[in-house]
Amino acid sequence: MPRPRALILTGYGINCDRETAFAFQQAGAEARRVHVNDLIDGHERLSRYQILVFPGGFSYGDDIASGRVLANRVKTHLAEAVSEFVAGDGLVLGICNGFQVLVKYGLLGSPQGAGRRQESTLTFNDSGRYEDRWVHVRTANPRCVFTRGLQQLYLPVAHGEGRFFAGPSTLEGLEHAGCVALRYTDARGVAAGNRFPLNPNGSLNDIAGVCDPTGRIFGLMPHPERHMHFTQHPEWTWIAATLRKEGRPLPGEGDGMAIFRNAVTYLS
Repeated sequence: MPRPRALILTGYGINCDRETAFAFQQAGAEARRVHVNDLIDGHERLSRYQILVFPGGFSYGDDIASGRVLANRVKTHLAEAVSEFVAGDGLVLGICNGFQVLVKYGLLGSPQGAGRRQESTLTFNDSGRYEDRWVHVRTANPRCVFTRGLQQLYLPVAHGEGRFFAGPSTLEGLEHAGCVALRYTDARGVAAGNRFPLNPNGSLNDIAGVCDPTGRIFGLMPHPERHMHFTQHPEWTWIAATLRKEGRPLPGEGDGMAIFRNAVTYLS
């Protein structure tokens, strides 16, 4: 069986495309980094792929608002191709800045699903500064393809505009439709309760990631591609020493790899 093909979008200001492509390759996909201009100019076709990924970074320098310019550029030039892709059985993943793009495009953040007007946003952190730290998140929706079978993850965040915000009716609709996929928690899995730094940005309802009603479109603020290996854990040396003393084997992968493996497994 051929390996699923993942298109990792790259372009001006995007800087996590190589790590994200590597993660999908490690998970068993055939990953290719494609510049947004090559899609617009027709040198590459989205229809050749089964996974579309908007990676992290600072697309177009975060001018106007994080993810806004790239979202508008894709919507202006590639709306038909994206609509056809979403209508099929393809998967869409947005990480950090990519999550911002999906929300501001209208692919995520509406209880009614993709293709709606923007009903949610990701805005400035409550702390008023860029937050670079590790956080605990708990899965909240078994329907989401990317988080199936997972419970709790430890992943890094690095963003200045990660606060998920929506009006009361939209927020209630997202919760009712099962579109909340990840929530910030403490180390035991107890809800952060909007406590800083457990919730690093002040997101409403401790939302760290959302999916669409089908579970095939997923966006999250934490970076799973930055915790692919056990040795990327900030306390890996202490954990390794403890496990060796107890005679237990060391884990090979970090928590983030499971998200990429789930995507590939779904398509395989």
